[in-house]
Parts: sequence; C-alpha cells; structure tokens
Amino acid sequence: MGGSAKKCPRCEQKVAEYMLTYGDMVTLLLCFFVLLYSPPIEEGSRIKLILAAFSGLGIQTGGNTLQAGKLAELGNNIMSLPSMDNGRAMSTARKRAISAFQPEIKTKKMRIKEDERGLVISLAADSFFKPGTADIDIEQARETLQKAALLLNSEDLSDKIFRVEGHTDSTPTGPDSPWPSNWELSTARSTNVLHYLVDFGVNEGQFQVAGFADTMPLASEETEEGRAYNRRVDIIILTEGHL
Repeated sequence: MGGSAKKCPRCEQKVAEYMLTYGDMVTLLLCFFVLLYSPPIEEGSRIKLILAAFSGLGIQTGGNTLQAGKLAELGNNIMSLPSMDNGRAMSTARKRAISAFQPEIKTKKMRIKEDERGLVISLAADSFFKPGTADIDIEQARETLQKAALLLNSEDLSDKIFRVEGHTDSTPTGPDSPWPSNWELSTARSTNVLHYLVDFGVNEGQFQVAGFADTMPLASEETEEGRAYNRRVDIIILTEGHL
C-alpha cells in the first residue's frame, strides 16, 4: 500500500462558557436547600448564618463561610448577624403611627415620614406650643403626646433610641423674649416635649434631645406658610447609623 495514512484530527469538546457559572449556582442552591430543610437545634441563629453566607440573597448580605463563630469578612458572630428584625420593627412602628395619628395627620398638626435618620413624627409647633414660647398647650397636646408615648413604649421598640429635635423658623426671637436666640427656644421646646412624654410613661434613658434653631428648614422662609412648616418638633425613632 503506497502513501502514508492520514492522522485522525483530535476531537475537541466544546462547552458553552456559561455552563461553569450555571453549574456553580446550581450546586450552591442545592447546598442551601439541603441545609435549610435540615436545620440543627439552634434553628433561628443557624438559619441567619446560612442566609448571610449567600451574598445578595434578599435583604441579607454576608461573607462566604458557614462556620459558627466570627465571620471572617464581617467580624460578626452568629448572634449579631444582620437580620430582618430592625426593618420589621420600623415598618410596624410606621403603620401603628399612621393609624394612631390619623386625626392629627388630617388636620396637618402632625406629619409622619422616613428619612436617613429613621421614622420621623413631626409635631407642628403652632398647634402644640403657645406663640413665641416653649410652653406646651397641654390641653391641645395631651392626647397626642399620650398616643406618642404609647407608641414609643411598644415592645418591638424596646431596644431603640429616640431623639426629640426642636426646629424654628428664621425669625429672630424678640427683645422681650426669655430666649436669647432660636437655639435656646428650639432646645427648650424639645426638652419640654420629652418631659411630658416621661410623665406619660416613656423610658427617659432611651431619649436624646437636640435643638437646631432654623438650620434644618423643610420649606422656603419667604412665605408665612413655609415658616410655619419649618416650626416643628420631631420625635425620631433612630436607625442604628444615627444613634
């Protein structure tokens, strides 16, 4: 037989590049569900640990270890992992506040919102304080402050810190005013609100008090409506980052 035999070309197996990532994802999901449906005795804390090990799973964020003790990248132990408890507490407080203060919200005596500080319950100063003073019109404010105290005393807020902030408009205090400036007036108003809340049963140890004068306006000072909007006392359920 003449001539040389042709060599068979080497066979190459080709697999789509995405299959490697897909395979890893399926394996992780399998491990997750095996662990999820076979929890040990300390179910609550272990489930938190499992969730925290999968970065970006729901609201949980975490490292990449499933060992009890300190997480290598987070520096947290098993009992201090991020959880949904804080979010649930704030959401529940917001719903309760909106329900309890419906009359005040409708008459614009109160506003409820959330911002970077936490859940903010704003009392319109013109509705709760006698004009130009830090004296609370208790006949007008009693029921509202009692409801606020009841809300802040709820069990799901027992580990929270609250801040009472006083705010004024930019109009200077008068020459006959007992307050040299709006700084003293705003602080006195927030302090008086705290005094009444304590009388109605809140834990004074959970509170901070501050006065900001006219440095944190919510509306333009060019109109009387805007100035009235800025005169307020905020009761804030603080987030952990603003303690």
